[in-house]
Formats: sequence, C-alpha cells, structure tokens
Amino acid sequence: MLYYILGAVALLVIGLFVKAALSPNTFRVERSVVIHGTPQAIFAILNDFHQSVHWSPWEKKDLNMKQTISGPATGKGAIHEWDGNKDVGQGREEIIESIPHSKIGIQLDFFRPFQGRNFAEFWLEPQGTSTKMTWLIHGPLNFIVRLLCLNMDKMIGQDFEAGLANLKEYVEGSRV
Repeated sequence: MLYYILGAVALLVIGLFVKAALSPNTFRVERSVVIHGTPQAIFAILNDFHQSVHWSPWEKKDLNMKQTISGPATGKGAIHEWDGNKDVGQGREEIIESIPHSKIGIQLDFFRPFQGRNFAEFWLEPQGTSTKMTWLIHGPLNFIVRLLCLNMDKMIGQDFEAGLANLKEYVEGSRV
C-alpha cells in the first residue's frame, strides 16, 4: 500500500514538472477601458510617475510603501522605485519609450517576491471625445513560476482592471 501512495506522489510530482516544462515561457496580460478625456490629458498623467498616486491599484495595497522618483520629471528616463509589503513587493520601473499622446513603454524590474524583468505598455487611441486606453504587461516566465502553476492573468488582471477604473474616475471626475 505504501508503494502505491509513493508511486502516486511520484507521478504527481513528475506530472507537475512535465506541465511546467511544456507551459509557455512567456506571458501577456492586457486590459482596456474607454475614458471620456483626450489622449493628451491621459498621456500627461501616465507619463508622470508622480501622478500614480491618483490611479495606481497598488497605492491602496500598502499605505506605508516607500517610494522614490528620480530622473527627469516626466517621460523617457523617469524612474520610480518602491519597497512595500507582500502585496506590492519591491521593484523599479523606468519609462523607456514615450511617444506623445499615443504610447508609453516601461521596463519593470521586480526584486521581491519574485525577481524578474517585464515590460509594460500604455496605448492611447482617440475615439471621438474619448480615448481607448490599453494597459498591458509581458515578459518571460521562469521555470519556478510555471512549476507553481501561477496564472499571471488571474494574479494581475484584477489589479489592471482596478487601476483602469481608478484612472477613468480620476480623469472623468477632474476633467483634466
């Protein structure tokens, strides 16, 4: 009987390793919202890390998070570093691409709870008197993350939705 139990456990462990080995080694999470506001106004908010306090979903997850912003005040080269609780971790983001009123590219370096480098993008597309704003993140998935069967869409998709709702409320409420 003990052999059957050990065999079943061994098969389960082997199955997890095989699943992780065959899983995609990259991920992409994307969400969009239509905001009643101009691409120029929304771009100005997203291009300035000082404005994150108004819409970032992670601001509310750790009210004592330590944050520093350095480099240029806005645009390419602007840097935001944070160190917070288990819900926000520790990391650094830098604007690496800033195309006025249409796209912002950000390099994200995470140090805790997992180390990794990912890339986020904000895309702005005018739609009459509104703007379609798309927020996406993509990057590699290491073997450990795949082994733990972590679903990146489930992990951060809700945060993206909350952030987009916050941004929509901020832009539409203040009519920036």
